Amino acid sequence: MQEDFRLIVDLVSVLAVAACGGLLAALLRQPVLLGYLIGGMIVGPAGLGLIKEVIQVETLAQFGVAFLLFALGVEFSFAELKKVKAIALGGGGLQIALTILITVVVCGITGAWGALPAKGVFLGSILSLSSTAVVLKCLMERNETETPHGQVMLGILVVQDLALGLMLAVLPALHEPGEAIGIAVVTALVRIGLFAAGAVVAGIWLIPPLLRLLARTESRELFLLGVVTLCLGIALLTEYLGLSIEMGAFVAGLMISEVEYADQTLTYVEPLRDIFASLFFAAIGMLIDPVFLWKNLELILGLVALVFVGKFLIITPLVKLFRYPLKTALIAGLGLAQIGEFSFVLASEGQALGLVSRTVYLLILGTTAVTLMLTPFVLRLVPLLFNLAESMPWLKPYLEDVQPRDVSDDLPLKDHVVVCGYGRVGKNLVKLLQQHQLPVVVIDQSESRIQKLREAKVPYVYGNCISFHVLETAGVNHAKGMAIALPDPMSTRLCLKRALELCPELDLVVRATQDKNIEVLYQLGAREVVQPEFEASLEMATHLLTGLGLSPAIVQREMQQIRKDHYLQLRPERSASEVSRDLQQATRDLNRRWYPLPSGSPLIGMSLEEADMRYLTGVSLMAIRRANGEEVDFPNNQTRIEEGDRLLVVGADEELAALAELALGRVAVPGENSACQWITINADTPVLGKTLADINIGDQYGVQVQAIRRDGKFIRSPEGQMDLRAGDQVLLCGSLLSLNKLQSLFTTTSALPFSIPIVKVSEAETL
Repeated sequence: MQEDFRLIVDLVSVLAVAACGGLLAALLRQPVLLGYLIGGMIVGPAGLGLIKEVIQVETLAQFGVAFLLFALGVEFSFAELKKVKAIALGGGGLQIALTILITVVVCGITGAWGALPAKGVFLGSILSLSSTAVVLKCLMERNETETPHGQVMLGILVVQDLALGLMLAVLPALHEPGEAIGIAVVTALVRIGLFAAGAVVAGIWLIPPLLRLLARTESRELFLLGVVTLCLGIALLTEYLGLSIEMGAFVAGLMISEVEYADQTLTYVEPLRDIFASLFFAAIGMLIDPVFLWKNLELILGLVALVFVGKFLIITPLVKLFRYPLKTALIAGLGLAQIGEFSFVLASEGQALGLVSRTVYLLILGTTAVTLMLTPFVLRLVPLLFNLAESMPWLKPYLEDVQPRDVSDDLPLKDHVVVCGYGRVGKNLVKLLQQHQLPVVVIDQSESRIQKLREAKVPYVYGNCISFHVLETAGVNHAKGMAIALPDPMSTRLCLKRALELCPELDLVVRATQDKNIEVLYQLGAREVVQPEFEASLEMATHLLTGLGLSPAIVQREMQQIRKDHYLQLRPERSASEVSRDLQQATRDLNRRWYPLPSGSPLIGMSLEEADMRYLTGVSLMAIRRANGEEVDFPNNQTRIEEGDRLLVVGADEELAALAELALGRVAVPGENSACQWITINADTPVLGKTLADINIGDQYGVQVQAIRRDGKFIRSPEGQMDLRAGDQVLLCGSLLSLNKLQSLFTTTSALPFSIPIVKVSEAETL
C-alpha cells in the first residue's frame, strides 16, 4: 500500500475507533474522553496493531492540543487572567517548584534512580504538570469554566503550560554542571520574554487589522483559513524558538480574545478543535501498552495513588493559602491531581536524552494514562463526596465559606432586592433596578467584581452565596425579592434552596444556563426561571410579529403564555428516560432521598397544591414513583399523591425529618377548615427571649407552633422551653378562625394572655 494512502487509512481508522469508543462511553453514561483513550489503546501497536504510521498520527494529533489551547486562549482572555493572576502566577509557580523539590528530596532519601539530582528534577517536572485538555473538557461539559474553582484550575494550568517551554529548554542541560543549567534557564526566560513582548505588539497593532480585513471579505472560508494559519503559524514560531507548539497556540488565542471578532473565531474553530482533540486523546491511548499495564498493575496503581495523594496535598493548601474557600481548594486539589498529557512530551525527551530507561518510561506512560482516565470520574464524584461530608455536622462548617469576607457599610436593612452574581447579567440587572431607585445588595465572591462594586458604590456582600450566613448578612430574610444570575448550575440550585429555607415566601427569579435545568429550578421553588436563549427568541419573534401587523397585546399575551408554560413550546422533545436522567444529574449535588409514603398517610389523595410540602417542611418534591412502576418527573400542583408512592425529595436532614412527621400525621396537615401561616419575629418586638410556654397560644387559641426556622436550620415541633429570637420564622397551624384572631392580635397593641405586647407580623399570609 502506498505510504500516503496508508496514512489516510490510519487516520480514518483512528477517527472511527474514537467515534465508536466515544459513542459507547456516552451510552454507558461515562465521559467520552474515556472512550477515545480506550479506542486508541485497542487499535494501537500494543493492541490489535491496526495503526502502522503511529508517528504521523501523533503529529496530526498535535493539532488537537493546539486547537484546544487556542480555543482556551480565545475564551480565557487577558481580562480573565487578571482575575486569577495571584493564584495563577504565585500558586502555579509555587506548585511546580514544590513538586520538583519534594520529588528530588524523596528520590534522594529513597535512593531511587541513584543519587543523581537531575533525574529527580526530571521526574518532578513530569509530575508537576496537570492535564489542561482533560480538565478543560470536564469543566466545559459541566458548564463550570466560570466558577471560582474552574477559574483557579484554569489559571494554574495556564502557568503549567507556559512552564513546559522552560522545562524543555532545561532538560538537555540536566547532565551538565550547574552553570550550564543556569545558562539554559536564563536563555529560555529571555526567549519567553522576547516572545511575550512580540505577542503584545502583534496583539495590539497587527492582529486586529488582519481580522477586520478577513471579516470584510464576508467569506467564512477565508476567515477560518486566516485564523487557522495564524494559530498554527504562531505555534510553529514558538517551536522554532525552543518553546512549545502548545504555548504558541494558547498565546495566539489570547491575542485574538481582545478583538471584537473573538466570538466569531471561536464559533468557526470549535468543530476543528473537537475533531482533532478526539484524535489527540486516541493517540494518547495508542501509547498505552495494556499488557505492560497488566503485568505491572500493582506497581502502577500504587504510583497512581501516590501521585493523586501527593499532588492533592500540595495544591489544596496552596489554593487555601491564597484565601480561597476550603471547598474551592479541595475541588482544585482533586481536579489537578493527575499527570498531564504534556508529560508525554517530557517523558519522550527524557528517554531520548538517556535520563530514563525504557521500563521507567513505560511506567511513566502507564501511570499518566491511568490518572488521565480517572480524572473525569473523580470530578464527577466531587459533588457526591461533598454531599456526604456536609451531612456530617462536624465537617459541614469547614466546607462552607460561611462568613462573608467583606461587607459594605451601607447595606439596606429591608425591602431591598438581593442579586447573586455580578457578571454581565447581574450588572445589567443592578443598573435597571437602580434606575427605579430600588435598594439593591449584590453577593459575589470575585475580588475584581467586588472592587467594581466598591467603585460604583453599590452595596455588596463579599462571599459565597450558597452560605446561610452570607445570605443572612445580605438580608434575604427581609428582602422583597432575589435574583440569581450565577454561571454554575450547582451553585444556582444550592443558593435557591437555601434562600427559600431562610425565607419561604421570597419572590425569587433565576437564570437557567441550560434548558434542562428549567424544571428543576421551578421544582425547587423559583417563582420565575429565565433562559437567555429562549428569551432572545421571544423578543425577536415579538418584534417581527408586531412589525407584520399583529396586535401588540395579542403578541405579548402569546409570549407570556410561553413563559408561563416554562418554554415548553421552544424546548426539544425528550424521552421519559432522558428527563429522568437529567433529573438525577441535577439533584446529585443536593441532599436527596427516595421517601416511601407510609400506608394510611393523611397526604394520600391530596394534590401537591393542597399538601404544600415545601411550605410546611422545606423539602422540594422532584419526582413520584408510583406503586405500578410509573415515574412522574417534575410533578405539578394538580398531581395527586397515591397509596404506595415513593417520593424523590431534596432538603436538609431536618426538613426530611419534618416530612416524615407530616406524612405520618404527627403534625397538622392543612385541610378544609385549617391552615398554616409563617410569621417573622422582628428585632423590636417585646417577646424576644420569651419561651413558647410563656406565650401559651396552644391552650388559648388551639394554634400549634409547628416549626421554627433559625440560622438556616429547620426546627420541627420545638419544645415549650425554646425562646424566641429576632429573625426567627415561626410556623403556626390551626383553624382559620383562630389564626385570624391571632393575626388581629399580632397586628394591634392588644395584650396576649401573658400580658405583654404582641409580636409584629412580617409578610405573613393566611393560606
